[in-house]
Amino acid sequence: MKIFSGRSNRPLAKSIAESINMPLGKAVIRDFPNGETFVKIEENVRGEDTYVIQSTCPPANQNLMELFIMIDALRRASANRITAVLPFYGYARQDRKDQPRVPISAKLVANLLVASGVNRVLTMDLHAQQIQGFFDIPVDHLYAAPVIFEYLKTLDLGDELAVVSPDTGGIKMAHAYSQMLHASLAIVAKRRVSDTETETVSVIGKVRGKTVLLVDDLTETAGTLVSAARLLRRRGAKKIIAAVSHCVLNDLGAKRMRKSNIDELISTDTVPRPEIKGLKLTTLSVAGLLGEAIKRIHTNSSITSLFEFDGVRIG
Repeated sequence: MKIFSGRSNRPLAKSIAESINMPLGKAVIRDFPNGETFVKIEENVRGEDTYVIQSTCPPANQNLMELFIMIDALRRASANRITAVLPFYGYARQDRKDQPRVPISAKLVANLLVASGVNRVLTMDLHAQQIQGFFDIPVDHLYAAPVIFEYLKTLDLGDELAVVSPDTGGIKMAHAYSQMLHASLAIVAKRRVSDTETETVSVIGKVRGKTVLLVDDLTETAGTLVSAARLLRRRGAKKIIAAVSHCVLNDLGAKRMRKSNIDELISTDTVPRPEIKGLKLTTLSVAGLLGEAIKRIHTNSSITSLFEFDGVRIG
């Protein structure tokens, strides 16, 4: 088995390799003056079970193209099996035609991965679970919830706790958290105004006087989280904690989070993210979880137990 890494999230790749006592494979990755990417695998991979770790976070197009080229290099070097490890799957929000004459980009990315030579995909907290069905190859879909839950157990959340989904699409994830934490469940109904603006409409469930845990898979501009937190505070929430698997915050998102009603933002290291002054930001590592999945895939062992935690099946 050999593990290689693109340039999108080298610290996570190193941590994954260390978690299973493996060195990262040697590869040269550089850009030509015209912007094209060059890859050379600097060790023998003939007949090897290979893994390429690459988060397709911003710049998404650059990171995706780099991934395709690395996969092609491994395929042409006669690697026996190539698994693309995508801690964050970019383009996942473009998973359907919600208006005329638009692409389904999440499906296109799946097609491109297969065309480049991937035999298997390992990813985490897809924005839409049906993306697994876009592939005709095996997809192992992990969840960051067990890692986040272990941290939440160290906090004094009190007896009055409500888990809140900031939109209707996250109900299943919020329900799993509520079962693990033995908490009540609430939902914020929202309406999307534009790519960066959302409008919260109402809260379904009781949050007055409670500590609220907002759970979501992804935040970029933070519009959904911030508007939900504002409404929850108006409805009497005592303390607001947000737990987000992929914190792909841009400048607008960081600015909004600084001014928000959120007391603490919990996220993972699936993507690099900026420091936000004035906000308590906790970053948890999913390296151990991904490393264990890689080890089990290599030995053809079951990874079902990684979906179950504290008696609750996630996803």
